Amino acid sequence: MSHRTAATPIGAEYPVEVSSPRRTAARGRIDKRAAILDAAFTVFARRGYDQACVQEIADEAGVAKPTVYNHLTDKETLFHHATETVAEAVRTESLAVVERLREPGDLHVALAEVGIGLLRIYADDRSRALRRLTGSAGCAWIDEALADRFARLCLAGRLRQCDPAVAAEQFLALLTGPWEGRSRQESTVDLQAIVAAAVDTFLRAFGG
Repeated sequence: MSHRTAATPIGAEYPVEVSSPRRTAARGRIDKRAAILDAAFTVFARRGYDQACVQEIADEAGVAKPTVYNHLTDKETLFHHATETVAEAVRTESLAVVERLREPGDLHVALAEVGIGLLRIYADDRSRALRRLTGSAGCAWIDEALADRFARLCLAGRLRQCDPAVAAEQFLALLTGPWEGRSRQESTVDLQAIVAAAVDTFLRAFGG
């Protein structure tokens, strides 16, 4: 038990952390930069790189145009950082989905859960805009993580012995290929149906 002497001010034994003005300013700068990057991606997705302008990005972010330049020096830098920020968010979310294959119970159910998780991310407006802006297929970077999971499933006898990189490539193709084709013709695509067919085909080819 602590004993407060008469000389000890009330509350001194329970110090309260007070944010310094410098820390508050730094936090505000980080938040403002994040708002600018979010606004930049929104405008680039809406207009495309060539038609987007810094003033529109500033308006979208609710800041003055000079503030945008203070944080990110020019349009090219804005584009690079905005797309990289979104790409990292998509990557993090996708890796979290793939982690569901770490210790799967029912493999069919686990693959279906991973499939629907990855396809929802792939098909959302943000990811579609990212692929359009960067010209990237958007799946290559997840192949390695998925291949690692499949390699472990092969060792455990849950999948037949195969090249896990090929298995990962095929699994993603079974998900994204049909979606790409149907999304050009249908306003609403049945993701569950695509995933069900993809998992069935995948396990027929690679099931242990």
